[in-house]
Amino acid sequence: MKIGVIADTHGLLRPEAVDALVGCALIVHAGDIGKPDVLEVLEALAPVRVVRGNNDLKWPWAADLPDQLRFDMGGWQALLVHDIADVPAKLDEAVRVVITGHSHKPLIDWRDGLLYLNPGSAGPRRFKLPVTVAVIEMKGEALVANIIPLLD
Repeated sequence: MKIGVIADTHGLLRPEAVDALVGCALIVHAGDIGKPDVLEVLEALAPVRVVRGNNDLKWPWAADLPDQLRFDMGGWQALLVHDIADVPAKLDEAVRVVITGHSHKPLIDWRDGLLYLNPGSAGPRRFKLPVTVAVIEMKGEALVANIIPLLD
């Protein structure tokens, strides 16, 4: 099972991001979506799990989106929040994956058996940070995450 992870599109869904997510069984958006059209395009590719980000709070279309979401990823329990500062200090023991956005900095970090993943930003470039998405592959009992650069 292949899961695409995207964040911080800020209304810009690049064709390179769409190409990187084609073939995913599930797409996760970690907030700062920017426009509802972004979700519509992603939903045409695969089912989407999404939270709103701090920049989505002002938009009426995002009012019903959750601030955090717990869901199953092929047998792995995941917690999705926009800002890592909003991750509870004490996580439920069943949670094995924490997905965040907000910083625009891609991160794959395994800590005490938990995967902390930030796909970086797929939207407008911020400072000199890369423009990226992430892909998680479920390989039997193993989970492998990779950051995918979208621009040279």
